[in-house]
Amino acid sequence: QVHLVESGGGLVQPGGSLRLSCAAPGTVIDINAMAWYRQAPGKKRELVASIPPTGSPNYADSVKGRVTITRDNAKHAVHLQMNLLKPEDTAVYYCNIGQYYNGNYIAYEYWGQGTQVTVSS
Repeated sequence: QVHLVESGGGLVQPGGSLRLSCAAPGTVIDINAMAWYRQAPGKKRELVASIPPTGSPNYADSVKGRVTITRDNAKHAVHLQMNLLKPEDTAVYYCNIGQYYNGNYIAYEYWGQGTQVTVSS
């Protein structure tokens, strides 16, 4: 069992920024592809951003240009910097471990508990 712990969520005004973090013991984050998903009330969980062990990250069109995913292998963590936040970004954000297959991110069934992001004035 992989224990992922997300943090950094909160309430922010439209146009604001948040930095989410995901950590796990050992090197599981360092050696795997990682991703952030989000799930808004009444909606399906959707992929926000993913990053391979080495190489360039990928982003959903809805967040491209506003969100940056990075990994910090020294701290066994992956981060999601979110800028210019919009009310439609409101959701529970989840960290995930997975892999890439034919250029597509495939999620393993390892999820953190999620962190709530609320964008509201």
